[in-house]
Amino acid sequence: MLAKTVRIVPQARAAIVERFGKYKGTLPAGLNIVVPFIDKVRYLIDLREQVVSFPPQPVITEDNLVVSIDTVIYFQVTDPVAATYEIANYIQAVEQLTMTTLRNIVGGMDLEQTLTSREEINNGLRGVLDEATGKWGIRVNRVEIKGIDPPPSIKDAMEKQMRADRDKRALILSAEGQRQSAILTAEGNKQSAILNAEGERESQILRAQADREAAILRAQGEGQAIQTVFQAIHDGQPDQSLLAYQYLQMMPKIAEGDANKVWVIPSEITKALEGLGSSIHEVAGIPRDATPRTRVDMGPSEPQLPRSSDDPETRATSEAVQAAIAEAANAANPGRTARSIDPAATATETDRLQGPSGPAGEPTDPGASAGQ
Repeated sequence: MLAKTVRIVPQARAAIVERFGKYKGTLPAGLNIVVPFIDKVRYLIDLREQVVSFPPQPVITEDNLVVSIDTVIYFQVTDPVAATYEIANYIQAVEQLTMTTLRNIVGGMDLEQTLTSREEINNGLRGVLDEATGKWGIRVNRVEIKGIDPPPSIKDAMEKQMRADRDKRALILSAEGQRQSAILTAEGNKQSAILNAEGERESQILRAQADREAAILRAQGEGQAIQTVFQAIHDGQPDQSLLAYQYLQMMPKIAEGDANKVWVIPSEITKALEGLGSSIHEVAGIPRDATPRTRVDMGPSEPQLPRSSDDPETRATSEAVQAAIAEAANAANPGRTARSIDPAATATETDRLQGPSGPAGEPTDPGASAGQ
């Protein structure tokens, strides 16, 4: 009697009490007192949120492809009386309702949209289920799709499509890499060509400057050499015998070469031989008397500016030039008596020798010394 009178209901549970087969009331959690043999606890309802996973269901999409979809539903009993007396088995009812609603939603989508629209399918299922299960005292909190499995042939086609797409992206990336590499290589070649051209230009400029300076130095050296030889000839005062000896030294060079069958002896050599043997004949321009004479001043090697005729140094130079002209005339005609030098003619000759570059013996550049 005591056991049938006292009933203990666990937490988050609700007990449905019937009296003579009719609903009497709902017992909350804790200690409750009922009338024995009259009141009877018929159902014990769990008020906690429950999770129900349904097996895969075949669904036909809009493009006539059959896919299998697994769903998970999270629901909670809010009204134990309605869940007991409004529906016989609310879990089975939720499962069937989920299946029909899912087929209705997925039937309006193609395969690609079905695979990429899970959130849309979840929201549609939850809205329909929550509205339908409200009168059963059940609240659907959440609906999730665990998996969507297309047919094996569709899987194979999708894998090929994804593989082709990945290959395309790989080829695009490879082509972009090659393009960037070609652009960088071309820019590098361009910069290299520019630097090579600039280096070649600077090299040619430096080479041209070096050639110019070398030519200038070579010309100056030749001018100084000619001036030195000219001065040495004046200092040595060559005679007839020296000239004949020089002619004799040139004869072996004339006969050099295997192809020289016939060679001509210049007439000056015979005269030189005659002068070397008897010293009777004289060659024009070579003085017989080889006594030392006054040294001719060649002047400085660097060019100088012309001086005024009133300068004492200029007058002294003019006198030296006149003396040199007289000596040259005596050397050209050693047998004749030196003529008296006309001062006006001497002055004219002096002015001609000085020219625009200064007194005689002072050339403007080494080339002028070589010409004189």
